[in-house]
This record gives sequence, structure tokens and C-alpha cells, in this order.
Amino acid sequence: MRRTTPAILTLIAALLMTAAAVAGVVPGDEAPAFTLTDTAGKEHSLKAYLDEGNIVVLEWFNPDCPFIRKHHENNKTMDETFASLEGKGVVWLAINSGAEGKQGAGRERNAKAFKEFEMTFPVLLDADGAVGRLYGAKTTPHMFIVTADGVVAYNGAIDDDRSAGKLGETNHVAVALGQLLAGAKVETPETQPYGCSVKYGK
Repeated sequence: MRRTTPAILTLIAALLMTAAAVAGVVPGDEAPAFTLTDTAGKEHSLKAYLDEGNIVVLEWFNPDCPFIRKHHENNKTMDETFASLEGKGVVWLAINSGAEGKQGAGRERNAKAFKEFEMTFPVLLDADGAVGRLYGAKTTPHMFIVTADGVVAYNGAIDDDRSAGKLGETNHVAVALGQLLAGAKVETPETQPYGCSVKYGK
């Protein structure tokens, strides 16, 4: 009988850990903590925002993805949704998990997009993809809502039209946030995200 060497066991353990990280979170899971820096050099801590009693919306971002342009350039889906929640204890963070050299990655490109899109919330850089993999972010955009208790309440698409041009009739994030702010349960906690693939490195 062939023996399993320690090296093979280590490799199997690493693969299992990687698979778990890529699998990400589902509604009801505790949201993984993170601290990332935005394009202006400011640090943002999920824990700090939650400790202040905020609901946090996470949007996976790539300024050169046509699906991001649909919601930031051709339309103002993200910023208008965020603006409608002003003063209600909601923080919105865009996260770019693209690796160096990949489409839409890098501080300079994202700082430029932040200005061009006239964004009202920061773009955080996750160049090694660690945070994206923890959450299981697959597309740009891929949306997550984290309650003030640190629990994932929504995971999925921004709306219900998967094209790169037309807006959907239902803004899933706006609906979910409205339900949370009313003290209700999110009726549709998970949908299928759509968009460009997140440009992770190896």
C-alpha cells in the first residue's frame, strides 16, 4: 500500500484551505474582517464601521468592466442608491481585487475612475485578492450587504437585468437595504451575480 507523504498531506491541506476561501460566504455567515486602503491612501476597517453601528455594502469593482460602466458611467445606480440612504447608517465601499497588470487594476487607474465616475464612496485596493477570495467575489459588480451585527445579509447581483446596457426593474440591493432598515428580514438574500470576472492573480 502506497504511503501518503507529509508533503502530499500539506498540499492537500493547502488545496482545501484555498477551496474554502474561494467558496466565500453565504447569507447568515459572519462577514470576514478586513482593513484595506483606498485610492487616496486612507485605511478602511470593516470592524470599525460595524462598531459604529453601520450597515456596510460591498461592491466588487473594475473601472474597465462594461458592467461596472453600466452602473457608474452610463447610469448612476450605485451612487444614487447610496445617496438615497444618506443619514441612515449605511456605508458603501467599492473593492478592486484585480492583480497588478490586470484589467482595471492599480491605484492610479482607480483614482482616475473615482473622479471620472464622480463616485461618492471610496474605492479600496485588494491587489493580492485576499479579501475578494474570503468573500468569494466572482464578478464586477458582485454585491454583499453586511449588517451592523457583522452578518452577511445579501450576496448577489445589483439588479435583475444581466445585460451590459439595460437597467433591471428591481434593484436587489436597494430592496434588501430597505427591508433591513425597516427591521425586517431580507426576503431575497441571495441572487446570481453577473458581470466581468474578478481579475485575480495566481
